[in-house]
Order: sequence, then C-alpha cells, then structure tokens
Amino acid sequence: MSQFINAVTVVVNDYDEAIAFYVNQLGFELIEDTRLSDEKRWVLVAPKGAKEMRLLLAKAASAEQSKSVGHQTGGRVFLFLQTDSFWHDYQRMKEKGVVFCETPREESYGTVVVFQDLCGNKWDLLQPK
Repeated sequence: MSQFINAVTVVVNDYDEAIAFYVNQLGFELIEDTRLSDEKRWVLVAPKGAKEMRLLLAKAASAEQSKSVGHQTGGRVFLFLQTDSFWHDYQRMKEKGVVFCETPREESYGTVVVFQDLCGNKWDLLQPK
C-alpha cells in the first residue's frame, strides 16, 4: 500500500490575488481552477514539476476562517519549499517582490531563508546539503 499527502489547504482572502502570488511571484503552476458555486472554487497550485503535493487555495468563508488567514501555524514556519538552486530562486523571488523575513543563512542541514506568502504565513526556502 502506498500513501502520500495530496494537498494542503491554505486559507486566503481572495482566489485571484492568491493565484497571482503563487504563479507570478513564486513561479508555481496553476493546476486547477474549477468553480464549485458562486462563492467557492477548487484552486490547486504547485511548484513546477511537483508530482504529488499541491496547495489548495481556499477562500475564507466565515469570520472564524478569516481569523486564520496568515496565521495558520500561530507564527511558526508553515511550509518548506525545497530547491536545488537556492540562490537562483532566492534572487528571482526577491525580484518579484516576495517579502523575506531575514537574510539567507547556512545551517548544518543546508542553505535557508524565511519568507512570507501574500497573507503573512511563513515559509522556508531551503536547499539541503
């Protein structure tokens, strides 16, 4: 038997703003954008070439859900974007206006920098050693 996590939900304020950020600033691919109702869409994005894992961009549909936008992990790093070309990706993202919380650093496990998505969730951009 084989299992894997297919998608992780990221609660956002607006579908189109989120798509623009992930596609234009992070360089992800728009995998699917299907309208389910007047208010709800099924929006999947993923890093180019990713085979299994996707992000489901879900628009906050209540006041309670809106409170979690940008705070899905209580201020901790939420997701880890692994790369095999750290400095290329870092520079490209910086040029596209991605907000970085620190300067890149070398750790025992690799090169890493924390950045924020459009809602304020923290991510690591990471190239393992």
